[in-house]
Amino acid sequence: MTIVGFVGLGTMGGPMCARLSRAGHQVSAFDLNPEALDAAVDAGAVAAESAAEAAAGVDVLLTSLPAPSDVETVMSDAGALAALPPGSTWVDLTTSRPELIRRLATQAPDGVSVVDSPLTGAVDGARNGTLTLFAGGEPAAVERVRPVLERLGRVIGCGELGTGCVVKLVTNQLWFVGAAALAEGLAVGVRNGVELSDLWEAIKGSVADSFIARHDAPSIFAGHYDPSFSLGLCVKDLGLLAELEAAVGADLPMTAAARDAFERAAERYGMDGPELSVARRIEDDADLSLRLDGDWVPHWEA
Repeated sequence: MTIVGFVGLGTMGGPMCARLSRAGHQVSAFDLNPEALDAAVDAGAVAAESAAEAAAGVDVLLTSLPAPSDVETVMSDAGALAALPPGSTWVDLTTSRPELIRRLATQAPDGVSVVDSPLTGAVDGARNGTLTLFAGGEPAAVERVRPVLERLGRVIGCGELGTGCVVKLVTNQLWFVGAAALAEGLAVGVRNGVELSDLWEAIKGSVADSFIARHDAPSIFAGHYDPSFSLGLCVKDLGLLAELEAAVGADLPMTAAARDAFERAAERYGMDGPELSVARRIEDDADLSLRLDGDWVPHWEA
């Protein structure tokens, strides 16, 4: 089995690391959070003392970190990139900047390949191996790491290094627009006399159907608004999107409206607030409730 290093054992990284260990890979794991590292060890990984130690001697190093600045800290400042052996591949799963992954690739030791492969599918996808991973890099490098990545889900090749980041940010762009629109649509229907259960069934049975309507609406109905992804991460990704939008040279009003919706929610409920607080803000302002009785199992427990 492939020898794997895994750095970043958070909400998404922890379940992914566990899947790779349980698939029989020899995994060296590291995280600054000792509880997260203990959980990885319980799932079969070996604890590394540092990010650089996790990278030493591996075939593939995976990083799953909150932000581009964390990627630079781990790979450059903490020495993980320099520790990679010839013939190995670093795969960054972080939603990050295309320019950063390209710049760090120029600093990689001779014989080390780099792939960017941010992903989508939420915590249930990470737990169950049903993620979608957007891979950018040299085709040969992507193919070398494909058997490892396919333990986590479906791999879609996106083109040259950095394009995985672009595709992930585009998918988030459409998610942010859709999540904000879903909240508004639910509020309009309920306030105008439609039962929430009937409205949801109509949405799912019409042209308004979407992954967002099916996967995210229950988090609104339950009233926890999905704490597995924070408003701060939404705002971070929208900031990264703004850098890409500048290349378009045209107004993008839908994305601008979604950015405003999430920033307003973050101002009110804090950066640590759950992602679907965009719906809570409407409920609070309109004095209405989008609670719906049901067996709404949190998706991160599914």
